[in-house]
Amino acid sequence: MKPAEAYIFNQPHLYQSIMLHLLQVIQQQLPESEVMFKWGIPYVYYKKKPFCYLAPNHKKGFVDLGFAKGFQLQRNQSELVDEKRNTVKSLRYTSLETIDHEVLLDVLAEAIDLY
Repeated sequence: MKPAEAYIFNQPHLYQSIMLHLLQVIQQQLPESEVMFKWGIPYVYYKKKPFCYLAPNHKKGFVDLGFAKGFQLQRNQSELVDEKRNTVKSLRYTSLETIDHEVLLDVLAEAIDLY
Protein backbone atom coordinates (compact mmCIF):
# COMPACT_ATOMS: atom_id res chain seq x y z
CA MET A 1 0.00 0.00 0.00
CA LYS A 2 1.29 3.45 -0.90
CA PRO A 3 1.91 5.93 1.94
CA ALA A 4 -0.95 8.25 0.86
CA GLU A 5 -3.38 5.32 0.79
CA ALA A 6 -2.18 4.06 4.17
CA TYR A 7 -2.64 7.54 5.63
CA ILE A 8 -6.23 7.73 4.37
CA PHE A 9 -7.13 4.21 5.55
CA ASN A 10 -5.71 4.99 9.00
CA GLN A 11 -8.12 7.91 9.45
CA PRO A 12 -11.37 7.61 11.43
CA HIS A 13 -14.27 6.49 9.23
CA LEU A 14 -15.78 9.99 8.77
CA TYR A 15 -12.55 11.51 7.43
CA GLN A 16 -11.67 8.39 5.47
CA SER A 17 -15.01 8.38 3.62
CA ILE A 18 -14.77 12.09 2.75
CA MET A 19 -11.17 11.79 1.57
CA LEU A 20 -11.84 8.70 -0.54
CA HIS A 21 -14.86 10.35 -2.14
CA LEU A 22 -12.97 13.55 -2.92
CA LEU A 23 -10.06 11.59 -4.40
CA GLN A 24 -12.46 9.65 -6.60
CA VAL A 25 -13.99 12.88 -7.94
CA ILE A 26 -10.55 14.46 -8.46
CA GLN A 27 -9.23 11.41 -10.29
CA GLN A 28 -12.31 11.31 -12.54
CA GLN A 29 -11.63 14.93 -13.54
CA LEU A 30 -7.84 14.46 -13.68
CA PRO A 31 -7.15 10.85 -14.70
CA GLU A 32 -3.49 11.73 -15.37
CA SER A 33 -2.97 13.07 -11.83
CA GLU A 34 -0.84 11.30 -9.25
CA VAL A 35 -1.53 11.01 -5.53
CA MET A 36 1.62 11.34 -3.47
CA PHE A 37 2.40 11.60 0.24
CA LYS A 38 4.01 15.02 0.75
CA TRP A 39 4.31 17.18 3.85
CA GLY A 40 2.62 14.46 5.88
CA ILE A 41 -0.65 14.42 3.89
CA PRO A 42 -2.04 13.08 0.58
CA TYR A 43 -1.17 15.57 -2.17
CA VAL A 44 -2.47 15.37 -5.74
CA TYR A 45 0.06 16.31 -8.41
CA TYR A 46 -1.00 17.36 -11.89
CA LYS A 47 1.52 17.81 -14.69
CA LYS A 48 4.20 17.02 -12.07
CA LYS A 49 3.22 20.07 -10.00
CA PRO A 50 1.32 20.33 -6.69
CA PHE A 51 -2.41 20.66 -7.46
CA CYS A 52 -4.38 20.03 -4.26
CA TYR A 53 -4.15 18.26 -0.94
CA LEU A 54 -6.44 16.47 1.50
CA ALA A 55 -5.93 17.30 5.17
CA PRO A 56 -8.24 16.11 7.93
CA ASN A 57 -8.55 18.42 10.93
CA HIS A 58 -9.62 16.16 13.79
CA LYS A 59 -9.81 19.00 16.31
CA LYS A 60 -12.24 21.09 14.23
CA GLY A 61 -14.00 18.17 12.52
CA PHE A 62 -13.47 18.75 8.79
CA VAL A 63 -11.43 17.70 5.77
CA ASP A 64 -9.61 20.52 4.02
CA LEU A 65 -9.35 20.21 0.23
CA GLY A 66 -6.66 22.82 -0.37
CA PHE A 67 -5.69 24.12 -3.79
CA ALA A 68 -2.04 25.04 -4.38
CA LYS A 69 -3.00 27.93 -6.67
CA GLY A 70 -6.07 28.84 -4.64
CA PHE A 71 -5.53 32.58 -4.68
CA GLN A 72 -5.68 32.54 -8.47
CA LEU A 73 -9.19 31.09 -8.37
CA GLN A 74 -11.88 33.65 -9.19
CA ARG A 75 -15.17 31.76 -8.93
CA ASN A 76 -16.86 30.35 -5.81
CA GLN A 77 -15.17 32.81 -3.45
CA SER A 78 -17.96 32.45 -0.90
CA GLU A 79 -17.12 28.74 -0.61
CA LEU A 80 -13.32 29.02 -0.53
CA VAL A 81 -11.50 29.49 2.79
CA ASP A 82 -8.11 31.23 3.04
CA GLU A 83 -7.59 31.69 6.81
CA LYS A 84 -4.57 34.00 6.46
CA ARG A 85 -2.76 31.69 4.03
CA ASN A 86 -0.72 33.29 1.26
CA THR A 87 -1.36 30.99 -1.69
CA VAL A 88 -3.74 28.21 -0.67
CA LYS A 89 -7.52 28.38 -0.57
CA SER A 90 -9.62 25.39 0.32
CA LEU A 91 -13.02 23.80 0.38
CA ARG A 92 -13.96 22.29 3.74
CA TYR A 93 -16.22 19.34 4.37
CA THR A 94 -17.62 18.01 7.65
CA SER A 95 -19.49 15.07 6.07
CA LEU A 96 -20.24 13.50 2.69
CA GLU A 97 -23.59 15.28 2.73
CA THR A 98 -21.94 18.71 2.91
CA ILE A 99 -20.14 18.20 -0.41
CA ASP A 100 -21.72 20.45 -3.03
CA HIS A 101 -20.65 18.62 -6.17
CA GLU A 102 -21.53 21.51 -8.45
CA VAL A 103 -19.13 23.80 -6.56
CA LEU A 104 -16.49 21.06 -6.25
CA LEU A 105 -16.51 20.34 -9.99
CA ASP A 106 -16.44 24.05 -10.85
CA VAL A 107 -13.48 24.72 -8.55
CA LEU A 108 -11.65 21.69 -9.97
CA ALA A 109 -12.31 22.86 -13.54
CA GLU A 110 -11.07 26.37 -12.80
CA ALA A 111 -7.98 25.02 -10.98
CA ILE A 112 -7.18 22.70 -13.91
CA ASP A 113 -7.23 25.71 -16.26
CA LEU A 114 -4.42 27.29 -14.19
CA TYR A 115 -1.98 24.55 -15.23
